[in-house]
Amino acid sequence: MEIKWQDKKAQKMKVVQEKGVTFLRYPALERIPGIVHGFSTRLGGVSEGMYASMNLSFSRDDEIENVRENYRRLSEAMGFSASDIVTSDQTHTTNVRVVTEEDRGCGISRPRAYTDVDGLVTDVKGLVLATFYADCVPLYFVDPVHRAIGLSHSGWRGTVGKMGAVTVEKMQEQYGTRPEDLYAAIGPSICQACYEVSEDVIEQFCRVFRRKDWDALFYKKGNGHYQLNLWEANRRILLETGILEEHLSMPNLCTCCNPNLLFSHRASKGKRGNLGAFLGIKRE
Repeated sequence: MEIKWQDKKAQKMKVVQEKGVTFLRYPALERIPGIVHGFSTRLGGVSEGMYASMNLSFSRDDEIENVRENYRRLSEAMGFSASDIVTSDQTHTTNVRVVTEEDRGCGISRPRAYTDVDGLVTDVKGLVLATFYADCVPLYFVDPVHRAIGLSHSGWRGTVGKMGAVTVEKMQEQYGTRPEDLYAAIGPSICQACYEVSEDVIEQFCRVFRRKDWDALFYKKGNGHYQLNLWEANRRILLETGILEEHLSMPNLCTCCNPNLLFSHRASKGKRGNLGAFLGIKRE
Protein backbone atom coordinates (compact mmCIF):
# COMPACT_ATOMS: atom_id res chain seq x y z
CA MET A 1 0.00 0.00 0.00
CA GLU A 2 1.28 3.45 -0.92
CA ILE A 3 1.55 5.79 2.06
CA LYS A 4 1.23 9.54 1.60
CA TRP A 5 3.85 11.09 3.90
CA GLN A 6 3.43 14.78 4.61
CA ASP A 7 7.10 15.52 3.92
CA LYS A 8 8.99 12.88 1.95
CA LYS A 9 12.33 14.26 3.14
CA ALA A 10 11.47 14.31 6.84
CA GLN A 11 12.07 11.40 9.17
CA LYS A 12 9.12 9.06 8.83
CA MET A 13 7.50 6.79 11.33
CA LYS A 14 8.63 3.21 11.01
CA VAL A 15 6.08 0.89 9.38
CA VAL A 16 6.18 -2.47 11.16
CA GLN A 17 4.57 -5.68 9.91
CA GLU A 18 4.47 -8.41 12.55
CA LYS A 19 2.30 -11.54 12.74
CA GLY A 20 0.05 -10.23 9.96
CA VAL A 21 -0.54 -6.87 11.69
CA THR A 22 0.69 -3.51 10.37
CA PHE A 23 1.45 -0.75 12.88
CA LEU A 24 3.67 2.30 13.26
CA ARG A 25 6.53 3.21 15.59
CA TYR A 26 8.81 6.18 16.21
CA PRO A 27 12.55 5.48 15.82
CA ALA A 28 13.36 7.91 18.66
CA LEU A 29 11.09 6.09 21.12
CA GLU A 30 12.29 2.67 19.94
CA ARG A 31 15.79 3.61 21.04
CA ILE A 32 14.76 4.13 24.67
CA PRO A 33 15.44 0.92 26.66
CA GLY A 34 12.50 -0.69 28.42
CA ILE A 35 9.75 1.09 26.46
CA VAL A 36 7.13 -0.49 24.21
CA HIS A 37 5.01 1.69 21.94
CA GLY A 38 3.08 1.79 18.71
CA PHE A 39 0.22 3.27 16.73
CA SER A 40 -2.26 0.98 15.02
CA THR A 41 -3.41 1.06 11.41
CA ARG A 42 -6.54 -0.35 9.80
CA LEU A 43 -4.61 -3.45 8.71
CA GLY A 44 -4.46 -6.88 10.29
CA GLY A 45 -7.73 -7.24 12.17
CA VAL A 46 -10.97 -9.17 11.69
CA SER A 47 -13.62 -6.42 11.70
CA GLU A 48 -15.70 -5.96 8.57
CA GLY A 49 -17.42 -3.25 6.56
CA MET A 50 -16.70 0.31 7.60
CA TYR A 51 -14.74 -1.06 10.59
CA ALA A 52 -12.35 -3.09 8.42
CA SER A 53 -10.25 -4.39 9.74
CA MET A 54 -8.35 -3.37 12.91
CA ASN A 55 -11.08 -1.46 14.75
CA LEU A 56 -10.26 -0.90 18.44
CA SER A 57 -13.52 0.66 19.60
CA PHE A 58 -16.06 -1.24 21.69
CA SER A 59 -18.54 1.64 21.37
CA ARG A 60 -19.08 1.97 17.62
CA ASP A 61 -21.45 -1.00 17.10
CA ASP A 62 -18.79 -3.36 15.84
CA GLU A 63 -19.02 -7.01 16.91
CA ILE A 64 -17.54 -7.24 20.42
CA GLU A 65 -15.74 -10.50 19.70
CA ASN A 66 -14.14 -8.98 16.62
CA VAL A 67 -12.79 -6.08 18.67
CA ARG A 68 -11.46 -8.45 21.32
CA GLU A 69 -9.69 -10.48 18.62
CA ASN A 70 -8.26 -7.26 17.19
CA TYR A 71 -6.76 -6.41 20.58
CA ARG A 72 -5.35 -9.91 20.93
CA ARG A 73 -3.68 -9.73 17.53
CA LEU A 74 -2.37 -6.20 17.92
CA SER A 75 -0.99 -6.67 21.42
CA GLU A 76 0.76 -9.90 20.40
CA ALA A 77 2.29 -8.13 17.39
CA MET A 78 3.43 -5.12 19.47
CA GLY A 79 4.88 -7.27 22.23
CA PHE A 80 2.60 -7.04 25.25
CA SER A 81 -0.54 -8.64 26.68
CA ALA A 82 -4.00 -7.18 26.09
CA SER A 83 -4.74 -7.79 29.77
CA ASP A 84 -2.07 -5.22 30.68
CA ILE A 85 -3.75 -2.36 28.77
CA VAL A 86 -5.37 0.57 30.57
CA THR A 87 -7.60 2.72 28.36
CA SER A 88 -8.75 6.33 28.41
CA ASP A 89 -12.39 7.45 28.53
CA GLN A 90 -12.15 10.32 26.09
CA THR A 91 -14.60 13.23 26.25
CA HIS A 92 -12.31 16.03 24.99
CA THR A 93 -11.24 17.11 28.47
CA THR A 94 -7.77 17.90 29.79
CA ASN A 95 -8.18 15.45 32.66
CA VAL A 96 -5.08 13.29 33.22
CA ARG A 97 -5.27 10.14 35.35
CA VAL A 98 -2.37 8.70 37.32
CA VAL A 99 -2.56 5.00 36.43
CA THR A 100 -1.65 2.46 39.12
CA GLU A 101 -1.50 -1.33 39.35
CA GLU A 102 -5.16 -1.34 40.38
CA ASP A 103 -6.11 -0.03 36.93
CA ARG A 104 -4.56 -2.93 35.01
CA GLY A 105 -6.99 -4.19 32.36
CA CYS A 106 -9.45 -1.29 32.72
CA GLY A 107 -11.39 -0.84 29.49
CA ILE A 108 -10.29 -4.20 28.08
CA SER A 109 -10.65 -7.13 30.48
CA ARG A 110 -12.85 -5.24 32.95
CA PRO A 111 -14.89 -2.01 33.10
CA ARG A 112 -13.21 1.31 33.84
CA ALA A 113 -13.80 2.73 37.31
CA TYR A 114 -13.35 6.28 35.99
CA THR A 115 -14.83 8.60 33.37
CA ASP A 116 -13.83 11.73 31.45
CA VAL A 117 -10.13 10.94 31.16
CA ASP A 118 -8.21 11.99 28.04
CA GLY A 119 -4.69 11.55 29.41
CA LEU A 120 -2.88 8.79 31.29
CA VAL A 121 0.48 8.75 33.11
CA THR A 122 2.24 5.94 34.97
CA ASP A 123 5.54 4.60 36.25
CA VAL A 124 4.25 1.05 36.79
CA LYS A 125 6.18 -1.63 34.93
CA GLY A 126 4.12 -3.91 32.74
CA LEU A 127 1.23 -1.51 32.21
CA VAL A 128 0.38 -0.31 28.69
CA LEU A 129 -1.49 2.97 28.29
CA ALA A 130 -3.96 3.27 25.39
CA THR A 131 -5.79 6.23 23.83
CA PHE A 132 -7.92 6.32 20.66
CA TYR A 133 -8.13 8.29 17.43
CA ALA A 134 -9.65 8.94 14.04
CA ASP A 135 -8.16 12.42 13.29
CA CYS A 136 -7.38 13.89 16.73
CA VAL A 137 -3.80 14.23 17.96
CA PRO A 138 -2.00 11.55 20.02
CA LEU A 139 0.73 12.82 22.36
CA TYR A 140 3.43 10.43 23.64
CA PHE A 141 5.77 11.22 26.55
CA VAL A 142 8.70 9.17 27.87
CA ASP A 143 10.85 10.15 30.86
CA PRO A 144 13.87 7.82 30.64
CA VAL A 145 15.38 9.22 33.86
CA HIS A 146 12.46 8.53 36.20
CA ARG A 147 11.08 5.64 34.10
CA ALA A 148 7.69 7.26 33.66
CA ILE A 149 5.40 7.68 30.66
CA GLY A 150 2.37 9.66 29.53
CA LEU A 151 -0.11 9.31 26.69
CA SER A 152 -2.77 11.91 25.90
CA HIS A 153 -5.55 12.61 23.42
CA SER A 154 -5.67 16.18 22.10
CA GLY A 155 -8.36 17.21 19.65
CA TRP A 156 -8.96 20.88 19.00
CA ARG A 157 -10.58 21.31 22.43
CA GLY A 158 -7.68 19.55 24.14
CA THR A 159 -5.23 21.65 22.16
CA VAL A 160 -6.96 24.87 23.23
CA GLY A 161 -6.69 23.55 26.79
CA LYS A 162 -2.99 22.77 26.17
CA MET A 163 -3.34 19.10 27.01
CA GLY A 164 0.34 18.52 26.27
CA ALA A 165 1.37 21.00 28.95
CA VAL A 166 -1.15 19.57 31.41
CA THR A 167 0.32 16.09 30.89
CA VAL A 168 3.90 17.32 31.40
CA GLU A 169 2.84 19.12 34.58
CA LYS A 170 1.22 15.93 35.90
CA MET A 171 4.43 13.99 35.25
CA GLN A 172 6.44 16.70 37.02
CA GLU A 173 4.15 16.51 40.05
CA GLN A 174 4.01 12.72 40.25
CA TYR A 175 7.45 11.58 39.17
CA GLY A 176 9.76 14.58 39.34
CA THR A 177 10.02 14.65 35.56
CA ARG A 178 12.14 17.42 34.04
CA PRO A 179 10.85 18.58 30.64
CA GLU A 180 14.38 18.68 29.20
CA ASP A 181 14.67 14.92 29.88
CA LEU A 182 11.41 14.05 28.14
CA TYR A 183 11.14 12.44 24.73
CA ALA A 184 7.83 13.27 23.09
CA ALA A 185 6.02 12.46 19.87
CA ILE A 186 2.97 13.85 18.12
CA GLY A 187 1.12 10.96 16.54
CA PRO A 188 -0.68 10.49 13.20
CA SER A 189 -3.64 12.84 12.97
CA ILE A 190 -5.33 15.24 10.57
CA CYS A 191 -3.08 17.73 8.75
CA GLN A 192 -3.78 21.41 8.22
CA ALA A 193 -4.73 20.99 4.55
CA CYS A 194 -7.51 18.57 5.55
CA TYR A 195 -8.75 20.28 8.72
CA GLU A 196 -11.32 22.99 8.01
CA VAL A 197 -12.91 24.61 11.06
CA SER A 198 -15.36 27.42 11.74
CA GLU A 199 -14.57 30.88 13.07
CA ASP A 200 -15.78 30.09 16.59
CA VAL A 201 -13.03 27.45 16.90
CA ILE A 202 -10.39 29.92 15.69
CA GLU A 203 -11.61 32.50 18.20
CA GLN A 204 -10.75 30.08 21.01
CA PHE A 205 -7.27 29.54 19.60
CA CYS A 206 -6.77 33.29 19.36
CA ARG A 207 -7.50 33.61 23.07
CA VAL A 208 -4.79 31.15 24.14
CA PHE A 209 -2.06 31.59 21.51
CA ARG A 210 -0.03 34.73 20.95
CA ARG A 211 -0.91 36.89 17.97
CA LYS A 212 2.54 36.36 16.47
CA ASP A 213 1.77 32.62 16.31
CA TRP A 214 -1.52 32.92 14.44
CA ASP A 215 -0.11 32.84 10.91
CA ALA A 216 1.64 29.56 11.66
CA LEU A 217 -1.50 28.00 13.13
CA PHE A 218 -4.33 28.91 10.74
CA TYR A 219 -5.39 30.80 7.64
CA LYS A 220 -8.76 32.01 6.43
CA LYS A 221 -10.39 30.68 3.27
CA GLY A 222 -12.71 32.37 0.85
CA ASN A 223 -15.73 30.58 2.32
CA GLY A 224 -15.18 32.23 5.71
CA HIS A 225 -13.81 29.05 7.28
CA TYR A 226 -10.23 28.35 8.35
CA GLN A 227 -7.58 25.65 7.94
CA LEU A 228 -6.16 24.80 11.36
CA ASN A 229 -2.73 23.26 12.04
CA LEU A 230 -3.08 21.07 15.13
CA TRP A 231 0.41 19.63 14.61
CA GLU A 232 2.07 23.03 14.87
CA ALA A 233 -0.14 24.11 17.76
CA ASN A 234 0.84 21.05 19.77
CA ARG A 235 4.49 21.40 18.78
CA ARG A 236 4.57 24.93 20.20
CA ILE A 237 2.76 23.86 23.36
CA LEU A 238 5.28 21.07 23.99
CA LEU A 239 8.31 23.26 23.31
CA GLU A 240 6.95 25.90 25.69
CA THR A 241 6.98 23.32 28.49
CA GLY A 242 10.74 22.95 28.07
CA ILE A 243 10.84 19.82 25.93
CA LEU A 244 13.84 20.03 23.61
CA GLU A 245 13.13 20.25 19.90
CA GLU A 246 15.61 17.45 19.22
CA HIS A 247 13.57 15.25 21.60
CA LEU A 248 10.29 15.87 19.76
CA SER A 249 9.13 13.63 16.90
CA MET A 250 6.50 14.99 14.53
CA PRO A 251 3.80 12.86 12.84
CA ASN A 252 4.48 13.43 9.14
CA LEU A 253 1.40 11.27 8.49
CA CYS A 254 -2.17 12.52 8.04
CA THR A 255 -5.10 10.26 8.90
CA CYS A 256 -7.38 11.99 6.38
CA CYS A 257 -4.82 11.75 3.53
CA ASN A 258 -4.44 8.00 4.11
CA PRO A 259 -7.98 6.62 4.54
CA ASN A 260 -7.04 3.11 3.39
CA LEU A 261 -4.32 2.87 6.03
CA LEU A 262 -5.83 4.89 8.89
CA PHE A 263 -9.34 5.61 10.15
CA SER A 264 -10.39 9.23 9.57
CA HIS A 265 -13.64 10.74 10.83
CA ARG A 266 -13.45 13.49 8.21
CA ALA A 267 -12.60 11.23 5.28
CA SER A 268 -15.28 8.66 6.16
CA LYS A 269 -17.93 11.18 7.28
CA GLY A 270 -18.10 9.36 10.60
CA LYS A 271 -18.38 5.83 9.23
CA ARG A 272 -15.26 4.34 10.76
CA GLY A 273 -13.57 2.48 13.57
CA ASN A 274 -10.90 3.70 15.97
CA LEU A 275 -7.13 3.64 15.86
CA GLY A 276 -5.10 3.21 19.02
CA ALA A 277 -1.92 4.72 20.46
CA PHE A 278 -0.07 2.46 22.91
CA LEU A 279 2.78 3.19 25.32
CA GLY A 280 4.11 0.99 28.10
CA ILE A 281 7.01 0.21 30.40
CA LYS A 282 8.36 -3.29 29.94
CA ARG A 283 8.71 -5.67 32.84
CA GLU A 284 12.32 -6.29 33.80
